[in-house]
Amino acid sequence: MLTATTHPHVVTDTTLLDGEPVIRGTRTPVRAIVELWQLGNLPEEMPTHLPHLTLAQVFDALSYYAENREQIHRYMGLNRVPDDMVPPAVRRVAHSA
Repeated sequence: MLTATTHPHVVTDTTLLDGEPVIRGTRTPVRAIVELWQLGNLPEEMPTHLPHLTLAQVFDALSYYAENREQIHRYMGLNRVPDDMVPPAVRRVAHSA
């Protein structure tokens, strides 16, 4: 079931990602945008990495995050890959960044 939020580009849908907040019309979770931002990507650059998104969608996702940090952090934790499951080559790249 699709549920609107107070953010025009963010919805929840029980049929997508178990109801995790996503960008309307996509399967892109708010969490993914927040994680890119936390890695140092500027919001203006994100549509380059995620060309199906507009800058307005990116900023709305970050605004949603600002108002719902605990919820998004919970989803980030649920989707975190345990360190022992990350291939060594990927771990080296992540630690050198």
